[in-house]
Amino acid sequence: MPKRFEIMRKKILTPEISSISVYAPLIAAKAKAGEFIILRTDKDGERIPLTISSHDKDTVTVVFQKAGAGTIDLDALGEGDCLEDFAGPLGKPTPIKKYEGRVAVLGGGLGCAIALPVAKALHDAGNDVDLIGGFKTKHLIILEDEMKAASTNLYICTDDGTFGFAGFVTNQLEALIKAGNKYDQVFAIGPLPMMKFASLLAAKYDLPIMVSMSPLMIDGTGMCGCCRVTVGGEIKFACVDGPDFDGHKIDFDEAIARNKSYKEFEAREKAQEEHVCRLTGGVRHA
Repeated sequence: MPKRFEIMRKKILTPEISSISVYAPLIAAKAKAGEFIILRTDKDGERIPLTISSHDKDTVTVVFQKAGAGTIDLDALGEGDCLEDFAGPLGKPTPIKKYEGRVAVLGGGLGCAIALPVAKALHDAGNDVDLIGGFKTKHLIILEDEMKAASTNLYICTDDGTFGFAGFVTNQLEALIKAGNKYDQVFAIGPLPMMKFASLLAAKYDLPIMVSMSPLMIDGTGMCGCCRVTVGGEIKFACVDGPDFDGHKIDFDEAIARNKSYKEFEAREKAQEEHVCRLTGGVRHA
């Protein structure tokens, strides 16, 4: 019998990106596309929000990138290790329905791990899904086989043209539109600048677009206010009101500025040998 929150499987997707499948049958039984979990590696660990990439009967799979002290600690764990906490599912699931026409799902980099369950749910609902995955270069491509199985058509883009379409996901989407493809709905999941320009492109062609916001987050229950975003001139919390919002209503410039608040701090934390959690006083040694 697996232990509580035991890592059942771990895959190295790129040198910086890994996936883990965690034994959490109660979460797996309720998980839906677009929802997320918050985990801690140990009692002194920081809270890490990660969108659910997939799930089966007993396990929940999340994909993460080594970006700071917390995710470096997470990557140090392997199969058989157990997490301290694994809470969820949190947030509102992505609205899934059968559309009359085609649906485009755009994923950027690590965002493809989040776009994957959305595309799969839409495809399972009977939609023709064009899934467009964007990466900087060929060797950073992840989940290609899984994305192909979850869509009607998969289009891989690379910024440097080393694989697939040479250009951004927005360039590929516009090329498909100009080729005569008509879309009833667009979903965009990835870095904030990508989602911003995807929303501008959707506005150009009068298409509805939904984006998945992943701002700074602490408690995941709406109490800290850290994950606030401005949507249609109103303050919303991504953890309880989202993470999916109408891309035409997001104040992307504000969101981008807020997400840069701790970049310098994170770089220092990643480089130093000791990390002190300001919430618990716990110390992490590199």
